[in-house]
Amino acid sequence: MLVSRISAQLRPLLLHSFRGIHASHSAAAAWKIGNLNHVAIACPDLEKATSLYRDILGAKVSEKQALHDHGVYVVFVQLGEAKIELLHPLGDKSPIQKFLQRNKNGGVHHICIEVDNIEAAMKDLKSKNIGLLSEKSKIGAHGKPVVFLNPKDCNGVLVEVEEK
Repeated sequence: MLVSRISAQLRPLLLHSFRGIHASHSAAAAWKIGNLNHVAIACPDLEKATSLYRDILGAKVSEKQALHDHGVYVVFVQLGEAKIELLHPLGDKSPIQKFLQRNKNGGVHHICIEVDNIEAAMKDLKSKNIGLLSEKSKIGAHGKPVVFLNPKDCNGVLVEVEEK
């Protein structure tokens, strides 16, 4: 299956995105990295992007959701076990608005990986000098705690960590 192959190909990349830092034996006991949850794509035209995946490619897509705490509209495209998250700005102060100002046609914004214990993961990652973009996790689009990791510490990749 294409999604399984893509997920299998991305997993090594995700595991090595943390500046070559691997979970130590003690960290492995406290938390574990899981599956790729989604790849987020910033879209200047959310309806056009949704139509591409739904009407042209035939994928199952969710309804548009407004996430006020994150300043975005989201639509999820289901691809087997993983998803594509289409993002569009919600308000002028949206982080996606800033991204689209630099990338007029949109593009990949972040990746999201699952962990089994977000609090333990946050504590361990901080102890290994991986910067968190917020001190506390927030509730994300799936109703679960999320936190973003500083791209400077993850080989230039904005990584969202979501509790399973």
